[in-house]
Amino acid sequence: MPIRELKTLQEAHDVVLERRPPKNADPSDWLAFRLGNARLYKAIADVDRGHHHEALYWAGYEERKAGEVSAELQTEGKPPTRRT
Repeated sequence: MPIRELKTLQEAHDVVLERRPPKNADPSDWLAFRLGNARLYKAIADVDRGHHHEALYWAGYEERKAGEVSAELQTEGKPPTRRT
């Protein structure tokens, strides 16, 4: 379901679970996943006003997790973003 069609925080959670990479995925895949989730939750915060603050919490959580992955990539000497 495209992000613009999502109407609820629960729908956003469902999308996140569907696109979650496997545990052994490359850290750059996890970084892209986390950053995409943060964008998704920020967008949902504006749509599902009843869950505005909870969606913003999840956006912040995903941003923190993205920061951890980015730090891990830098420690390994890899670029923090995926090159395609």
